[in-house]
Amino acid sequence: MTLVNGAAGAGKTLLVADWVVASDPPENVAWLTVESEDNGPGIFWTYVLEAMRHHGLDLPDDVGSPARPGEVDHSLLARVAAHLSASPEPVILVLDEFDRVAGSVEIADELQFVLGHAGGGLRLVIISRTEPLLPLHRYRAAGEVTDVRGADLAFLPEETGVLAYRHGMRLSDEGARALTERTGGWAAGLRLCILAAQQADAPEAFFKDFEAGQSTLADFLLAEVLQAQPAETQDLLLRISVLDQIHPDLANALTGRADAEPILVGLQRANAFVEAVGHSWYRLHPLFAEILRLHLRLRHPGLEPELHRRAARWLDEAGLLADALSHAADAGDWEMAATRFIDDLAIGQLLTGLEAERLDSLFARMAPDASGPAADLVRAARQLARTDVDRGLGYLRRAEESLRDDTHAAASARLSCALLRVLAARLLGSAELAELAAGDAEELERAVSAECLDQHPELTALMLTNLGSAQLWEGRFDAARTALSVAANTCDGPATAFLRHEALGRLALIDVLRGWPGRAEAHARGAVAEAERSGLPPASRTGVAQLVLAAVAIERDDLDAARTHLTQAAATPVAQHDPIVTAGLAVLWSRLLLAEGDPRAALEALDGWDRPPTVVRPSPWVTDRFALAASAEHLADGHPDAALEVLREQQAAGPEGVLAAARVRLATGDGEKVLDLLGELPPGQGEGPAITVRALLARAQASDVLGDGVRAQRLAAEALFMARPEQLRRPFLESGPWLKQLLHRRPGLARGHDWLPADLMGHAANSHASEPVPLLEPLSEREHEVLEQLAQMMSTEEIAVDLFLSVNTVKTHLKSIYRKLAVTRRGEAVRRAREAGLL
Repeated sequence: MTLVNGAAGAGKTLLVADWVVASDPPENVAWLTVESEDNGPGIFWTYVLEAMRHHGLDLPDDVGSPARPGEVDHSLLARVAAHLSASPEPVILVLDEFDRVAGSVEIADELQFVLGHAGGGLRLVIISRTEPLLPLHRYRAAGEVTDVRGADLAFLPEETGVLAYRHGMRLSDEGARALTERTGGWAAGLRLCILAAQQADAPEAFFKDFEAGQSTLADFLLAEVLQAQPAETQDLLLRISVLDQIHPDLANALTGRADAEPILVGLQRANAFVEAVGHSWYRLHPLFAEILRLHLRLRHPGLEPELHRRAARWLDEAGLLADALSHAADAGDWEMAATRFIDDLAIGQLLTGLEAERLDSLFARMAPDASGPAADLVRAARQLARTDVDRGLGYLRRAEESLRDDTHAAASARLSCALLRVLAARLLGSAELAELAAGDAEELERAVSAECLDQHPELTALMLTNLGSAQLWEGRFDAARTALSVAANTCDGPATAFLRHEALGRLALIDVLRGWPGRAEAHARGAVAEAERSGLPPASRTGVAQLVLAAVAIERDDLDAARTHLTQAAATPVAQHDPIVTAGLAVLWSRLLLAEGDPRAALEALDGWDRPPTVVRPSPWVTDRFALAASAEHLADGHPDAALEVLREQQAAGPEGVLAAARVRLATGDGEKVLDLLGELPPGQGEGPAITVRALLARAQASDVLGDGVRAQRLAAEALFMARPEQLRRPFLESGPWLKQLLHRRPGLARGHDWLPADLMGHAANSHASEPVPLLEPLSEREHEVLEQLAQMMSTEEIAVDLFLSVNTVKTHLKSIYRKLAVTRRGEAVRRAREAGLL
């Protein structure tokens, strides 16, 4: 058996007719289009037998015909089945419009009998809008039925394009997709739309503005579907047309009756353009719903807003806030929409997450006369999300004034104010204001139910990310790291994916600013991985991770990779509104151009950045980075005086400012001044190898200038040892010709450092000079003893037993030996010790 089951106009009959015509050979096919009057078994089987004879299928005379219209003799059915089972070729019986007699249990039982006893002699094809009363579950379990459903009959976009082409019309891929979506791939709908568009000058534009309710489509659906239903069903269909998805209880709320469930089940079974979507929810065909809405407005003017209002109340009580908001907006009840939105603490969803774009579009329609603190908070959030601080703060202040006068105002509204204050402070670049607002938010959270807070993890993550970003701008790196780390760990799931991506990117930026490129790269890769895992589109990414990866690539002298990362960061739309990213882009493009040997272009790159006008105070580290970059470029261009003047004017602070001044003094050969400067270097406050290596190299060069070659070698060796794990090539390239000359004089320094650029190492890497390799510092007596045992290939445990030490103590001595010899493995330690004459 084959069942072709679908709605009116789905193309069922045409599909089967085409299949019959295409059959090879097309014999042994009988086609009967059933009428409503054929629901008597005698009449039905009379027409079936006549259809067989009419189509040339010979039946024996003893088969006979039914004697009475209301029944058929069982022996007649047995004779038909026996004849068919003996037929050399199977007979194909097509019963079209079978839904007209589908309610007859007798006909269904008789068909089941004949089908079961005809063996391979009968192939039954039923075309119907509803499922017949045959035992389809048994047929399906036995693999004896082929189902062709509405989804199989629906057109795909490419098929829509072919259909249009055969009507002399060329549609773009996008036009075909849009038309298919609007019609749901419904064959009759597509055909009627295309016929209507043939008279238009621009068919695709016609489809966009096409009013389904004023067309032959409406006539078709109203006649074939709506008007075929009883009055109660028609009323329900008209009222539920305002819904995207329908639950029986929701439908009852719109009709004021209690009969929605059986009606919806019946409509779905009858393929009356009502589809079950699971868990007792249904939906209307989009075109049918569109036409029903127009018919609703004609039959019941003014009822539509009230239906939306009822739907909003039911959905809100059911906990489906997003759907409730849409209906409240469609009802024009903006006070309800904004109030429920704020009461539910959903303000964070307007600023981040999967719903942000939809909610922004929804509240963009809010009437200007919508009043109250909730409406103003929504307006403030939308403006701040666009970085319009002035307008955002204006709405926020107005909301706060309203709440100040309302002693019964909900805690959720006050908490929303505090959260928006943190965001505004971030945009203003004020860590102080952000910290004050964050403190208020934490206090107000205690007045809100824990259950409500648990449902909105984006609130805490959003507050901490904004707080950490404000602290980062002002150079409060430790506080920013704490806030951003908690934010990254708080984020879990699609609602907070962007915030985790942003927090990890900013943690990476802190790492790179503190001189830890390895850590920075790990955090940046984590930010990129989070964006990929959660499917964040490129337009929604911050660009900070790519910025950090560019900085790390520059430190490692991978300039092609740096250029690629900078290009990607610059192309991120979000980055254009973030002063941290725009400043970072200017500095890093400048550093890249300087590394490529073009100091003048590097200086020009710095001129393109202006501090955003909304920022209340400049960022100290941004100011320093610009000064350091400009100083390096003047120095590379042969103007040490200009380089020093930039540092003085901008008062570049911190270890990097001291190092930049030291480099200028080194360029003038003032070694004593360099050592004085470096002696005043503030104690390390978490600075990583990218800073420490530069300080070691500056001391080494100053020592060499002052004639202390041994100290210069020791400091250079320590710098190499510290730089090797991170592959930091740029500090050595920035040291100029001095380091290259040192490596040529002392080729032993370069052994084990083949990661350095070849032009810097020259012949040093391949030299086999036997001169002793300088140690970072002398070995102690006990370390000498451990080293001697190590050279005898003894294990850690064996050394511990032989020297009467604990294993942990031996491990501590080994770490110290490796550090002083600038190695990482046992074999290297023994080899370097022999080169240094220690063994």
